[in-house]
Amino acid sequence: MSDHHHDHEHEHQHDHAYLHEHGIAHSHGHGHVHENQKAVINRLARAIGHLEKVKRMVEEGCDCSDVLVQLAAVRSALDNTGKVILQDHMRHCIVDAVNAGDNEAIDDLCQAIDKFMK
Repeated sequence: MSDHHHDHEHEHQHDHAYLHEHGIAHSHGHGHVHENQKAVINRLARAIGHLEKVKRMVEEGCDCSDVLVQLAAVRSALDNTGKVILQDHMRHCIVDAVNAGDNEAIDDLCQAIDKFMK
């Protein structure tokens, strides 16, 4: 174990940024590694913005077909975001769970996939 924990506040922030920059696996305190967290948040923000636009289209009485096409685009964006989250989860959390012999994490993932794919 390295001794960078002594000067915790300052050091940790620097180390954390460094780990992210270099894609080094690390934990956020809750045992999960989400290297694509920023990308996921950005995708969700875009999808929310898009959904707001669809809502305005409905409020303004836009053509129903156009609304459905835009709604399909939002759904597709959400599905793609889900895939990123799922891949991230498989690469890190599930690998850790398998190494730790944690079958519960795998059962949880199976249930989540089941709900996500409905």
